[in-house]
Amino acid sequence: MSKKLIGTALLVVVFLLAGLAIITVLPFAAARPNDIGYVSTCPFAPWSTLVLLLGGGVLWVVRSYILTRA
Repeated sequence: MSKKLIGTALLVVVFLLAGLAIITVLPFAAARPNDIGYVSTCPFAPWSTLVLLLGGGVLWVVRSYILTRA
């Protein structure tokens, strides 16, 4: 696989994880309130949001490493 194709695939996954992180904190009805007291899409927010953003950040760093490698 070429570096450009891998970089594009990783970029798509990073944006997907960032989008899912945003969706977890949207104020839609869930079965119970989350840890910070409001009802959001994911009852595990803000922890699920942080995990998704961390995963996206790690993939961003991996993508940057792959694209800048000789």
